[in-house]
Amino acid sequence: MRQLIAAAVQISCTDDTEANLEKLELHVREAARRGARLVVLQELFEGLYFCIDEDRRHDARARPLAGHPTIERMSALARETGAVLPVSLFERDGSRLFNTLVMIDADGKVLGHYRKSHIPDSPGYCEKFYFADGDTGFRVFETAAGRIGTGVCWDQWFPEAARAMVLAGAEVLIYPTAIGSEPSYPGWDSRDHWQRVMQGHAGANLTPVIAANRVGAEKGDAGEVVFYGSSFIADHTGAKLAEADRVGECVITAALDLDEIASARRGWGVFRDRRSDLYGALMEPTPERLLARNAT
Repeated sequence: MRQLIAAAVQISCTDDTEANLEKLELHVREAARRGARLVVLQELFEGLYFCIDEDRRHDARARPLAGHPTIERMSALARETGAVLPVSLFERDGSRLFNTLVMIDADGKVLGHYRKSHIPDSPGYCEKFYFADGDTGFRVFETAAGRIGTGVCWDQWFPEAARAMVLAGAEVLIYPTAIGSEPSYPGWDSRDHWQRVMQGHAGANLTPVIAANRVGAEKGDAGEVVFYGSSFIADHTGAKLAEADRVGECVITAALDLDEIASARRGWGVFRDRRSDLYGALMEPTPERLLARNAT
């Protein structure tokens, strides 16, 4: 039996990086006191979610991974607590900028990084203005807490990404996130839809999912986004084991038996019975092209 206690942390952020990191450290230590060996942190937690605006001055926030002070600080925290920490950062690689997740193992060692593959572009979430498309492919990291598949926010809406990570051996899927209100549609609340999509990934792949979102209202020149929290941990059937509220800063934890889940995954046969010979349509870039091909 491989018992894993997993955690997700959600906080509100300001543009005071030191204050944000101090707050995260307190929550990670609390998660470790509860026995957590994997603690998922939210997307781009060093400061405000700057993608509300299109402003080239925000490019100065990006830093190379080598010698990055937040990576060094989180590595020390991982060693102290014995917890695996996925760390979301704004990366500069030469002239290219990426939305990047760095995986830090429980001994503080940096195992590698994943660059966000799917980049959104809508009012309040102007990420294509800042981030290049990720070039790492989907990553699964062998950690002290198990094999962790890593997506970032908008990646969580794509079932192909979840399936690819599980096919690559992921035992748990994680999604650091920054999502909330839609400035163009003030009456629209996507929270339940957002959760159900990831619960579907868990159930379809018989693999637990952990999503860590931020909370609080953040303002830019172009408007305001109210992040709705609701971080959650779902089991391999998609059922929510733990869930945060919409406004509070907190730690949530849940126990996962990775061996029992692996047995259930084998027993259901959804990977045994896949028909990859029929999945060519997944390579079509748009539904319109697929429809046109089928019509001929």
